[in-house]
Amino acid sequence: MRKLWFLLLALAAPAQAGLPARLEIAYELLRNGSLVAEVTGRFEHGNGSYQLVETWKGRGMYALLGRATRTSQGSLGADGPRPREFADERSGRATARAWFDWSAKTLTMRYKGAARTEPIPPNAQDRLSFILALSASPAGRKSIDLHVVDGRGVSRHLYEFNGRERLKTAAGEFDTLKVVRARDHERAEFWLAAELGHLPVRILVVEKNGTRYDQLATRVAVKPGI
Repeated sequence: MRKLWFLLLALAAPAQAGLPARLEIAYELLRNGSLVAEVTGRFEHGNGSYQLVETWKGRGMYALLGRATRTSQGSLGADGPRPREFADERSGRATARAWFDWSAKTLTMRYKGAARTEPIPPNAQDRLSFILALSASPAGRKSIDLHVVDGRGVSRHLYEFNGRERLKTAAGEFDTLKVVRARDHERAEFWLAAELGHLPVRILVVEKNGTRYDQLATRVAVKPGI
């Protein structure tokens, strides 16, 4: 596998499309092959800023879990995103929030109680903006090391770029860059579509116990900027 990875990285990649000004991707989330939720991701950017909104709606027996909405806002430049504010709202749970103060180099998080402030860790992103950090990585890069914030805490994530793969989904066929995170017998794989500025059209997570969560794009809508 490692030899194949280096071979794919050495191949010339097709030109990447720029990030659309406004984009909506609808997904189906499967748990061990059964539909459990519909997910919609909305992205827009302009004038050096971005906003990401991800909504989840349970299906079948999982509809009882209600809805979830995650949002990320911040600045977006040639070197990638700098999140400013992140929120994770779920039915029946306290909302987790995070604020990034890049001038003061502090991170403030709040979940079930008083807010706490600490220094911003290196290469900090939130649970949505990290995808933009992956999409902005230079061609030929082998890996990226991030600290990911979810409002409750910070975790370190190491992602490896595993070459290009043609992927067919219900939303269409895409030239993708595959990114992998493997840790403690868990594995997460992302297929980032070059035609969509390297935003994901598939996300596969395999947990320690073998449970598989597969998030597959079913519809893509590119919209003009406002």
